[in-house]
Amino acid sequence: MSRRDDITGAKALNGYRSSHSNNKTKHKFHLNLQKKKFYVPEEDKWITLKVTNKTLRTINKKGLAAVLKDHGKDLIVKEV
Repeated sequence: MSRRDDITGAKALNGYRSSHSNNKTKHKFHLNLQKKKFYVPEEDKWITLKVTNKTLRTINKKGLAAVLKDHGKDLIVKEV
């Protein structure tokens, strides 16, 4: 299972760590992914999604249906 946001499709970024002597080593900047259950009143079902904390804040502000519509996703992504 990949470390991706189910709604936005965001994934980890690559980058470098820089030591005091300016040596570079590769590493990944992982997402702050959370598994979260959402209730969909239109379907009368609960769905579980892996979303980043940023997406979760947007869902709390706009609502699940609006965020899914903005990203061109269907309302039913995964069923429990």
